[in-house]
Amino acid sequence: MPHQQSSPPRLSPNSDTEDMSGMSRVLAPRLAYFAGVARTEHVTRAAHEMNVPQSTLSRAMARLEQDLGVDLFARHGRTVSLTPAGRTFLTSVERALAEIERAAEEVRADADPATGKVAFGFLHTMGAETVPGLLHAFREDHPRVRFSLVQNYGEAMLERLRAGELDLCLTSPVPDAPDLVARRLDEQKLRLVVPADHRLATRRRVRLAEASEETFVTLEPGYGLRRIVDSLCQEAGFRPRIAFEGEEAETLRGLVAAGLGVALLPPPTVPRPGVVELTVTAPRAVREIGVAWLADRPDTPPVAAFKKFLLSRRGNLLPT
Repeated sequence: MPHQQSSPPRLSPNSDTEDMSGMSRVLAPRLAYFAGVARTEHVTRAAHEMNVPQSTLSRAMARLEQDLGVDLFARHGRTVSLTPAGRTFLTSVERALAEIERAAEEVRADADPATGKVAFGFLHTMGAETVPGLLHAFREDHPRVRFSLVQNYGEAMLERLRAGELDLCLTSPVPDAPDLVARRLDEQKLRLVVPADHRLATRRRVRLAEASEETFVTLEPGYGLRRIVDSLCQEAGFRPRIAFEGEEAETLRGLVAAGLGVALLPPPTVPRPGVVELTVTAPRAVREIGVAWLADRPDTPPVAAFKKFLLSRRGNLLPT
């Protein structure tokens, strides 16, 4: 008895959501064929234009109609014409194919070595001076590379990195996670910021333990700088009393200037009136700045070029 080839399972037009996903997988390879036949209204001509055998095209159209359960074409010898169902289907197919083409053009453009795009995240404290300086220097050799810039706190950036929304991010502390690659680039001194009329304001240097009785203003929990501040205070032998928690370093400086507490912060872009910034001699008050990216994710040429540029700036990342 000859072997009978089994046919692939048919999907009902009334399938549920899971079956609709399966329907998409079944129909997708045939959509361009369908649009070609619909455009020419001639299977032979369409096959020639798309450089596929006529028999392949004919079988694909027959299978498409069978899977949908409707007639898309009316046959007239060697020519065909769309049925009302075929015209309805063609409108959505052309829209879907145009969207696919647009997406393909977009990803090709983003990967172009000369004009591609880099999705780059960085901390708020690096937005005023550090990042603009880096981008200016990089674009001296890559003048047409485009950037999508995201400012956020460290954990939020790492989440977006894992979600594929960022290619690279500058963050602190330098993350240590199996799904990420991170490289230390530089370190930034933290200063004790006090009001201009504070008892310590006449000093240039201070041990952090001397501020153990002060009220602190800090970033919110979850921010990398907050974890560093908590750790430094613990190393100095005390747990800080927190009066205000914020999301941005310059806002905290404003709170200090208003006499609402003291803060451990990186240097400002420009001096802020109403505060004095003291060097902390003990413990060593610094935060490491690093660049991170997703492990095992291939780089487009512009991302690879910018990554190489950042790594070349080790020890020279931050403005002096």
